[in-house]
Amino acid sequence: MTMDSPASTFNPNKRLKEEFVSNLKGASMMELFLLITTLSMLLFLRSVYSSTKKGPNSAEALSKKDDVIKAVVCKKNMGSYLAAATLDVLCIVFPAILCVTILADWTYINAVVMTLLVVFFILPRRSGFSVSQEEGARSLRTNISAYRVAMNFLTCVCILAVDFKIFPRRYAKTETYDGHWSRFVYCGKCIGFTTSTWNCKNVHVGEYGVHWNFFFTLAAVAILTSMINLPPSYCGILGWFILVVYEVSLLLGLNEYLISNERGHDIISQNKEGIFSIFGYWGMYLVCVQLGNYLFFGKPGDAVLRTNNWARIRVWIICLLFWLLTVFLDWHVERVSRRMCNLAYVTIVLAMNLQVFAVLTLADYVPGYKVAALIEFFDRNLLVSFLLANVLTGMVNLSMDTLSASPFVALAILVGYAYILSIAAAVAHFYGIRLKFW
Repeated sequence: MTMDSPASTFNPNKRLKEEFVSNLKGASMMELFLLITTLSMLLFLRSVYSSTKKGPNSAEALSKKDDVIKAVVCKKNMGSYLAAATLDVLCIVFPAILCVTILADWTYINAVVMTLLVVFFILPRRSGFSVSQEEGARSLRTNISAYRVAMNFLTCVCILAVDFKIFPRRYAKTETYDGHWSRFVYCGKCIGFTTSTWNCKNVHVGEYGVHWNFFFTLAAVAILTSMINLPPSYCGILGWFILVVYEVSLLLGLNEYLISNERGHDIISQNKEGIFSIFGYWGMYLVCVQLGNYLFFGKPGDAVLRTNNWARIRVWIICLLFWLLTVFLDWHVERVSRRMCNLAYVTIVLAMNLQVFAVLTLADYVPGYKVAALIEFFDRNLLVSFLLANVLTGMVNLSMDTLSASPFVALAILVGYAYILSIAAAVAHFYGIRLKFW
């Protein structure tokens, strides 16, 4: 009996799944850019739809219905919560799943269509409308929540979708150079199918080594950050210094060591990618802290100003600069590599995240902007929702052979899975449940 017999008996398709998610090349930067744009605009269109409808739900009638709306909220009708979650699943989640599965080959066309729709919604209603400072402050907080929920929910969808053939392999995570769209940030990343089970070579070497899990990286970043006590405005200086030094080390030969298949018996050699990439992720985190402070906060006297046009314009400018920097680094310095978390990977992660937020800020130009109900539901329990998604993903993988599922069955499972997550979030919100683990 071979070493992998027990595992093979428990999961006969284990090796097929490992091969299914291994040796992937990723998508192009242009496709990533357009796909992110499309998915962001889906949420944007759903959020502004209620403000642009004619009749009693139009923007002009919202102010007249404040008392009625407050009364409905106080009544807390479970049916209305479930109906709102169902509607958002149909208008946001279902189209998003289609875009990353059966409509993936139409990404360029999808992006053009969505852009035209956004222009159609904004331009006719932009004339004579300006965002007040009070509305701008509320809008920025709303956009931040929408961004966080969007990243979390897309991650939840992808950790299951990646196990089906309906999900294009170019969108799944790669093990060397990365064109993987769904891993925007490590706090809301697509983990996909990972394993440390036995195979014919004794152990499966994952993307970060033999024993390493990405949660070890998160813990290391948290520990290193807690050891310093820098103001947010200085975190960026330290972060860029770490990233530059780390990138220079990679170019001087560290990158060849990290991507080589040779491993010693010591713990560092066996988990070299995971250990050394900590510097890249730590630098990224520090830069994000400084960027967030610069874009959304600042001096107390400027707090209101930085919640509307100030932040919106700079988000778009910085997003464009990071995309240009990514192209330059990828072409002339070193290819984007998630496995090493090099400088090009950091800049593309920042560019994609800022792109999502930038698209969401366009909703400020639509009168009567109203956030989607699904955003409010998930915003209360993001971590719990992510943990539930992982549990459901495990249940699906243990109960069926995802590789043999037909496109229709795969699509039905993904939509049902997303609907269960949405209903769970709606029920938790209805009962005022908010679970935290810190």
